[in-house]
Amino acid sequence: MSFKTIKAQASAADIGGVSEVSGYAQIKRGTSANNADLAFSIQSNDQAVTSNGRMAITFLDDSTVKLTEHSQLTIDEYIFDPDPSKSKMALTFGLGTARFISGTLGKIDKRNIALKTPTADIAIRGTDFTATVDELGRSLIILLPDQYGVSSGEIEVITAMGAVLLNKPYEATTVSVFESAPSKPVILDLTLDFIDNMLIVTPPKKETVITEERTTKVANILDFNGLDIDYLEQDFLSDDSLEFTELDINFLDVNYLEDLLNILDALAINEEEDKLKQVSGVTIAGTTLGADAETQITTLITGQTISLMRNVSEYTRLDLDIAGGYTVILIQDGISNKIKINGGDSTIRILQEG
Repeated sequence: MSFKTIKAQASAADIGGVSEVSGYAQIKRGTSANNADLAFSIQSNDQAVTSNGRMAITFLDDSTVKLTEHSQLTIDEYIFDPDPSKSKMALTFGLGTARFISGTLGKIDKRNIALKTPTADIAIRGTDFTATVDELGRSLIILLPDQYGVSSGEIEVITAMGAVLLNKPYEATTVSVFESAPSKPVILDLTLDFIDNMLIVTPPKKETVITEERTTKVANILDFNGLDIDYLEQDFLSDDSLEFTELDINFLDVNYLEDLLNILDALAINEEEDKLKQVSGVTIAGTTLGADAETQITTLITGQTISLMRNVSEYTRLDLDIAGGYTVILIQDGISNKIKINGGDSTIRILQEG
């Protein structure tokens, strides 16, 4: 075992321990929260949480997960058995950035390792990768190189609408919701130092609201009357806050995940627009291409097929030839949506009731 120095007496339930820690980090177990001291024993169902700190957990199979600031990891299940086919690992990367480095001795069958984020499942064959999750659950998955700079293996990022394979160093994909396909993989111009130090999800800023007995909220800039303020009562020159130097700039207060997601999202949008240009003469009315939040219908074009999907209380999927014209009337639990494709010559009516 790798953890002969784990605090207290090791029990059968111990599956690893805290191998690195700096700053403030906790291990939450049931209703208790424990400081993540070095060699603190880890058990299944524990949740690792960092604030202004970092932490690494090494499991009995020598797999390691490293967390940056403001991150959350849940250990859903871990079973270690001398027979690799009977061992299991299930982890959820809930928030922030986690770097997963699998054990090199094959102590757990890779088919028994289930890793996921709020919006994607991750199947591994290898491997060393990072998963970054923002407060909305959007995920950025990056495959990392091994010590020789070549691919550390393969990972498959899977959602309800498809999967992509990452097998090149720094190849990345993003997922916004589980009901959409992962973005087309791209190779990022990054380094391990950049990932370790900059892929930090900025925590939500706390807002302090001060209320008075008489408070008027300015709803429009035209409603503002500067005559209501007595500027003579304030000595602006005595306010130290007017002094601003380079020391006031926090160069780390940047959410690089947000920037990367925006760039990759733009690439995905451009790719989708290119696909639409290749399919001439297709018109859609009543919903939008992709996931429509208003109708809750997801519309996809794949080759010569257009697919309409709606999954609320009931699930419906309709695959149609893109060359035809259709009027689709979809009624689910009393909610009716009417979609016209290429003018709507043929009428298709679907009624679903719970």
